[in-house]
Amino acid sequence: MKRFVKAWRLFPLIALLAFASVPASAAPYDGYNYSWRGEAEPAPVPYLPGKQIGGDLLPSGPFSSPEDLFIAPDNRIYVADTGNNRIVRMDEDAEETLVIDSFVNNGKEDAFASPQGVFVDKNGRLFVADTGNKRIVELTEDGEFVRAIGAPESDVLGDSFVYEPIKLVLDSAGRMYVVGKGVFNGIMQFDSGGSFTGFMGVNNVRYSAADLFWKRVMTREQRSKMVLFIPVEFNNVDIDGEGFVYATTNEAFSNAPVKRLNPSGTDVLKRTGYHPPKGDVVFRLNGTRPGTSAIVSVALDRNGIYSILDHTRGRIFTYDREGKLMYVYGLLGEQLGTFKTPADIDMLGDKMVVLDKGLNRLVMFEPTRYGQVIRDAVFYNDTGEEEKSVAKWREALRLNSNLEIAYLGIGKAELRQGNNYAAMKHFELGMHREYYSRAFERYRKDFMWEHFGKIAGGAIGAVLLLAAARLLAGRKATTEPGALGMAWYTMFHPFKGFWELKFEKKGKIWFALLLLLLLSLLYVLKRQFTGFIFNPNVDADSVNLLDEVKFIVLPFLLWCVANWSLTTLMDGEGKFKEIVTAAAYALLPVILMQIPLILLSNVITLQEGSFYRLLESAGFAWFFALLFVGMLTVHQYTVGKTIATMLLTLLVMGIVIFLGLLFFSLAQQMLSFLATIYKEAMFRIGEG
Repeated sequence: MKRFVKAWRLFPLIALLAFASVPASAAPYDGYNYSWRGEAEPAPVPYLPGKQIGGDLLPSGPFSSPEDLFIAPDNRIYVADTGNNRIVRMDEDAEETLVIDSFVNNGKEDAFASPQGVFVDKNGRLFVADTGNKRIVELTEDGEFVRAIGAPESDVLGDSFVYEPIKLVLDSAGRMYVVGKGVFNGIMQFDSGGSFTGFMGVNNVRYSAADLFWKRVMTREQRSKMVLFIPVEFNNVDIDGEGFVYATTNEAFSNAPVKRLNPSGTDVLKRTGYHPPKGDVVFRLNGTRPGTSAIVSVALDRNGIYSILDHTRGRIFTYDREGKLMYVYGLLGEQLGTFKTPADIDMLGDKMVVLDKGLNRLVMFEPTRYGQVIRDAVFYNDTGEEEKSVAKWREALRLNSNLEIAYLGIGKAELRQGNNYAAMKHFELGMHREYYSRAFERYRKDFMWEHFGKIAGGAIGAVLLLAAARLLAGRKATTEPGALGMAWYTMFHPFKGFWELKFEKKGKIWFALLLLLLLSLLYVLKRQFTGFIFNPNVDADSVNLLDEVKFIVLPFLLWCVANWSLTTLMDGEGKFKEIVTAAAYALLPVILMQIPLILLSNVITLQEGSFYRLLESAGFAWFFALLFVGMLTVHQYTVGKTIATMLLTLLVMGIVIFLGLLFFSLAQQMLSFLATIYKEAMFRIGEG
């Protein structure tokens, strides 16, 4: 009893310790992640603000419009304090250790002018992009001057070239990569001696089809007044341990705002996620903080993980080495953990450090349990430690069951261990068809070896059954084919078949409508039972029969009505009933292809998809050929007139759809207006 009383007294302390960590709900922003559909789904917060460093914590005083942040391998933090014309160095606890605001250059006092970039190499040498002085300054670890690298000299640079370095990095060989303000030719390269060697990684010029059209038709004088088509400039740069340069651009609607450049300047960044690494997938075009994400910085983590900073909404997006989104956090604001003008980010161990130019401070973010579990899972996945990786991914799923990347991670681990069927199930849950195809290929191979006798026997039996059925059908004497036989005959003998449908009245309208209904039902089956690799509809259980039927029946009827309306004005001999019958009989190849397509989709891989697409294309090509012959025969047109009327029929269908949408829009507005009048009248009557 005494032990129970002591335990009860300790309960408040135990509860306090249990909830000592900050819950995700206390974050100044909501967590979310993007599904494969591109929908923002709620998710736990992966990082929470832990500490901020401003002027009140620094002996040298506050920052002034800082532009760049760099964290050296020894965890020292360097800040390019642009407005104060200095470089500030701190230790990993954010305690100031060095301020460089001047140095001796050839016996004279020298200083920075609006430095916007800072980098520390493997030897501890400090490189500063002294933007205002148009040079790169190299200093020792203690801030002593070593050399200055001025503007590049080359014949490829025009007289109008202005050299204003803003960001820079160095590789292990001492080669320097510099981002210049207003430089559209790419990233400038300098050798270890400081000599300019050329540009790398120039961005492609983007323009719309309309711009290209007007440029073609305008005169030379008009073209000279147009906005020039020039590449987008880089705005930041970083480098990984393998010597690959990561560069970012602030380009609207770009799918590649971050690039991983090899020594030849080719972008080798992997983009195998559901969406390319570009920040927000869904955004508003007007209102508060509209537009696409404006990427201004990239921070490199271990095992290929990297994060990008969005200036538009203050978000940080973290991806693995394959370009799959891991998590999102951050927001614009003025409270702890939010930003006013985020300028740069970098990693301090497992912490994220953000430089806020607008509020003149650094903010350190620490991973939550959710964020740490995902990072660990990606690390273990990358190093091949499957058991640890699976354990971490399962823990992440307990925290967020909508985390599709977790299913993918478990599937990859199962695939490495040879558990192909389990890997297929997880890849399907993770909505990743490429990896599913790999697992299915291995599973199919094992299945074929284990059941080869049964499969071979079944195939031989099917061939014998088909041969027997053909033999019996050949012996059966029929003087007059039925409705099905006539449809089959028309499919292989279209000219004679459609002639008999029209002039010998062998076409049956009830059978035509039956074919239309059969096609609708087969499309429902196709959406439900097509293999995962080739099935764009993943919600097979939520298929609505009426929704599927209307996408078959309504276009069919619209074609028939539009064609009949048009051909009555163009001396067509076809009646509406004959048009419906001919169009429905032409659908037979598409109908017959559906079952083989469903079966084929469940036994082939993604690499063998050309066979699936070939069979599907053959069915539609056959249908269009039969439809052409049917319209030609029914209306007794020439080939040219048939083609013209079919194209005009499509145009009439578009006009009918437009008028229908316009009518429903006007009807909706009228009903809304009448409803408003009714409510107002009832309100006035009530007042009276």
